Amino acid sequence: MKRSSFKLFGYALVAAVGLFLLGVFAFACAYVYVSPSLPSAESMRKVELQVPLRVYTRTGGLISQIGEQRRIPVTFDEIPALVRNAVLAAEDDRFFHHHGIDWTGVVRAMAVNLLSGDRAQGASTITMQASRNMFLTLDKTWRRKLQEVFVTYRMERDFSKQEILSTYLNVIFFGQRSYGVAAAAETYYGKSLSQLTVSEAATLAGIIQVPSRYNPMTSPALAHTRRTYVLRRMAQLGYIDAETARAANAEPILSRGYAPLYDVEAPYVAELARQEIVNRYGPSAVNYGYKVFTTLDGRLQTAANHALRVGLMQYDRRHGYRGVVEHATLPPTLEPAALDQLLSKHEPIGILLPAVVLSVAPNAARVHIRGVGTAQIDWDGMAWARPLVNGRMGAMPRKAADVVARGDVIYVVTDRHGNAQLAQVPEAQSALVAMDPNDGAVVSLVGGFDYYSNQFNRVTQAKRQPGSGFKPFLYSAALDNGFTPASIVLDTPLVIEGNGIEGAWRPQDFEREFGGPTRMREALVESLNLVSIRILRDLGTTTAIDYMTRFGFEKAALPDNLTLALGTTQATPLQMVTGYATFANGGYKVTPYLIDRIENSAGKVLYQAAPAVVCRECESAASSAAALEAAAPVAAEGAAAPPVTLPPLPPSPSPEQIAARNADAPAGLQALAAAQALSASLLKPERIAPRVITPQNDYLMVDMMADVIRRGTGRGAMVLGRKDLAGKTGTTNQVRDTWFNGFNANLVSTVWVGYDIEQPLGETEQGARTALPIWVHFMREALKGVPEKLRPIPPGIVQLRVSARTGAAASANDPDAITESFMITHLPPGTGSVGADGVPTPPQQGTGEGIF
Repeated sequence: MKRSSFKLFGYALVAAVGLFLLGVFAFACAYVYVSPSLPSAESMRKVELQVPLRVYTRTGGLISQIGEQRRIPVTFDEIPALVRNAVLAAEDDRFFHHHGIDWTGVVRAMAVNLLSGDRAQGASTITMQASRNMFLTLDKTWRRKLQEVFVTYRMERDFSKQEILSTYLNVIFFGQRSYGVAAAAETYYGKSLSQLTVSEAATLAGIIQVPSRYNPMTSPALAHTRRTYVLRRMAQLGYIDAETARAANAEPILSRGYAPLYDVEAPYVAELARQEIVNRYGPSAVNYGYKVFTTLDGRLQTAANHALRVGLMQYDRRHGYRGVVEHATLPPTLEPAALDQLLSKHEPIGILLPAVVLSVAPNAARVHIRGVGTAQIDWDGMAWARPLVNGRMGAMPRKAADVVARGDVIYVVTDRHGNAQLAQVPEAQSALVAMDPNDGAVVSLVGGFDYYSNQFNRVTQAKRQPGSGFKPFLYSAALDNGFTPASIVLDTPLVIEGNGIEGAWRPQDFEREFGGPTRMREALVESLNLVSIRILRDLGTTTAIDYMTRFGFEKAALPDNLTLALGTTQATPLQMVTGYATFANGGYKVTPYLIDRIENSAGKVLYQAAPAVVCRECESAASSAAALEAAAPVAAEGAAAPPVTLPPLPPSPSPEQIAARNADAPAGLQALAAAQALSASLLKPERIAPRVITPQNDYLMVDMMADVIRRGTGRGAMVLGRKDLAGKTGTTNQVRDTWFNGFNANLVSTVWVGYDIEQPLGETEQGARTALPIWVHFMREALKGVPEKLRPIPPGIVQLRVSARTGAAASANDPDAITESFMITHLPPGTGSVGADGVPTPPQQGTGEGIF
């Protein structure tokens, strides 16, 4: 017996060793078999996740994430312990104690699979799940299982446990297009990881096993069951106490789809950034983790969003209430979840939120607002709602029941503190764009009331008639061609004969009145159409069109007829704000740009904007160098200085050219030239914005447009209490388009209001009533804390007393004389000669009557 037992033991030992060696051999063969398909440690470290394109403001505020997968990469330290522990409890509580493979679980799973005849049972650890999600397919085959084992071994050998866990929590799928726990927190709860509660963390951890089954949005009951298990395991493992687990499990499963979190709302800008990335790097580039930093100012963008929406709603209220969205049957119990479900098919639109009326009092109504809760609409929040009957407004409502009834689904705006106002989605649209006039950087851009209901970007895509907002470009051309602010032009009826096909054209002013002889300044201030037409007729359309192209308008888009004076060209708000930037910056042409830089996922800068900027110092250096070159011989001989002239500015010379030209100049002039040469060397020539109108022309135009605000069609802007603002309203025929274009030295902005499908805004509407209030609302916030910057009078401008009636130089005893500014090259009739110092001598008595 002893010998037999010894033999049996020997046989068993040999068999065990043989099986072990056979296993080692099989394992080695398996490794050789799958090795060519395994990623190396180096390639595993270099693997790039599909990370969405991210768009930022210029200071790093997040605007949008765009890509096929929602993913927000986070480091181990950025994942709260609560979240890590919830996932460990749900998926792999021995993660920090095994070496990647839990052999006990593997044996158990193999036995179950062999007995059941399928492969449903798994024993995947977190490392194994990370390996297949990053490097392998999800096929349930033995080959893939072997690959998973070897990749898991490599990961455990070459990565720390912290690295593996953070990788896993960045790649695992949570449903709803969300990859990674940070994106899941945002998708299901609209929160960052640090804001999650115990209940929410456990719910998210429970999703991982089967995202389609335990999705809290689509399967709240199953998600609750899974959360109960996760919370129990967290308590058993000591991550939370039993009381915390019970309290968390008592919370209802409340989850709904949230858009990606952002710091600044600018979806129209995000789409422009996406288009730029696709154009540069191809359609798939939105998943490569690129970062686009725009020129947007977050504070100004928020102000623009609010101003545009409030302005459109104010316009919309003036034209009546179109009624409730629908009438619904309220659920038996008015629980918030049930009411939110009732409103689930109605999406928020801009700042408007869907709500259902719960009760109606004589002068108020109680409503439930989706996602917010209960609020009250007082009488002043609904008294505006005059019903529309057959397109005409009815009588003003007298009580709340005249407006809403219990069960009505409506839209409201709310302060989220229990107060709301009745609202409706505006049918008209608007656009607002603001720019830094010194380099063309777009600081805010809103292409419509709500991007998600209409993606048409009216800032860049809507070509509409600018109306009277185009007149400043005509008046600037006039100033360069002999006109002055005091030039007299007739504001009287005008008939333009037709060409035999069309009848005669009889243009009129907006007020349909005639002012007779009118100074050009007053014509711009009051936006007189007939004066503008006469000015254009005197200049000639060819001269005017050639001049207007200096502001960036395409020659082919400018109509070659007298309607050009009324702004019948087609222009986008972006083109208009660019044209006005020339007036704002002192006469230079800048090009608008929105993308400041582009970085790849590693932070390497792939593109950096290099816009042409306004550089007055560079221009001064060039001009002074040219003047110095001409004056140096005279100065050397001690001759008197020549009379002041205003020659066209020469091209900017290089610093070397400046130094060579002035080598023989007197010492004082050499020092001045050296300083100017240094200024000119600050920027390369291509980085210097070209001057397109003279400082004198620009000064006069800005001064006249300042009068538009001080006492003309733009006087509504006086509420801002500033003296450094200028601008021009615009209203087209039949009030189909209304505009306001305004600026100071630091900021220029344009607002357009109209319908996408052109139709009148209303007989009483005009740019001063629709667009200007939006501009004022925006600029009030934009210029908060910004000191006034009054424009200095440039050389070559003189101020003279002229007759208010004739525009000619006035005598000393003229009681109707006013002070007006002129270029010394274009003086009013009757002005005396210009002295060597550039100052005109007084006029003679009884001089000319001006220009008619």
